Amino acid sequence: MKKHFHTIAKVTLVLVYLVIIAGAVVRMTGSGMGCPDWPKCFGYFIPPTEESQLEWKANHSYEDGMVIIVDEALQVAKEDFTTTTSFNSENWEPYTEHDYATFNAFHTWVEYINRLFGALAGLATLLLFVGSCWYWKKQKIITLLSFFTVAGMGFQAWLGKTVVDSNLAPFKITIHMVMALIIVAVLLYIVHNTSNKIKAHKSDNVFTKLLYVSIILTIIQTILGTQVRQFVDEQIKTIGETSQSLWLANPELDFYIHRTFSIVVLLVNVWLFYRFRKLQLGFTKVYWVMVLLVLEILSGIAMYYFDFPFGTQTIHIVLATILFGIQFYLILEANKTQNNMKSL
Repeated sequence: MKKHFHTIAKVTLVLVYLVIIAGAVVRMTGSGMGCPDWPKCFGYFIPPTEESQLEWKANHSYEDGMVIIVDEALQVAKEDFTTTTSFNSENWEPYTEHDYATFNAFHTWVEYINRLFGALAGLATLLLFVGSCWYWKKQKIITLLSFFTVAGMGFQAWLGKTVVDSNLAPFKITIHMVMALIIVAVLLYIVHNTSNKIKAHKSDNVFTKLLYVSIILTIIQTILGTQVRQFVDEQIKTIGETSQSLWLANPELDFYIHRTFSIVVLLVNVWLFYRFRKLQLGFTKVYWVMVLLVLEILSGIAMYYFDFPFGTQTIHIVLATILFGIQFYLILEANKTQNNMKSL
């Protein structure tokens, strides 16, 4: 099991990123309330595909927890029963977590697929924890962090429920995003510290400090971006999904800070790149950082000046999380190089 642990860690990391991508698609398509309940979807393990499946039916068997829509409100079956020829309200109770009662097959299945990815990633973290037990004697930190990923995914699942119950409260969505980044960082640490590869890097204290500054700026910029996204979400609810040109017609201060701050982020990373090239430090992932930054800026420009072309919101969010991951891994590599130099 131990010899496959590094591979399991990398697969788990990929699955977590797939959850992040799926979550970004959910948010871009406005599918967050596609399943109004949790963990099931309208009371089903496999959600409905047609609205008629959520209509009350005579002489039909219902199971405890199944959901129907009656007079634009959700009703939940109290127990297993079979209907007669008329609706009996005593068999049902109102869904009280929120008052959202709309069915859209596309939104429902986008949200359901997101939950499937989440469940798959959760199973991977469990397998990761089991495999980490072989490290307990010599590297307890690997076992402890593997357990943290299990707990973190459990917290994410619970937080996902609260997001749905709150009808997509912006603050909870932001916490959901930050927690995802923490899980990514922990998995990257595990991947890095269980790798047997030896890479030729040169140590430079200024370069390492710049890495720390750059990742802090990325985190700040990501949080600012979620605030802008919250404002856009509110505009969509007020103005409508088809009025993209008006979503940022009168932006709040957060938008201007976010846009201006991107210049600071770029300049720091250009300095980092210059240092890397000048001293030939060998950290080739810096090239990835620069490419991702350029793509991130271009996607931001496209959203503002070209009225949110399809997919740009998802690309913008996903690029930010990948950028964070690469920067964090660079920090791990730089610290390892410094430690190796000190031990010589």
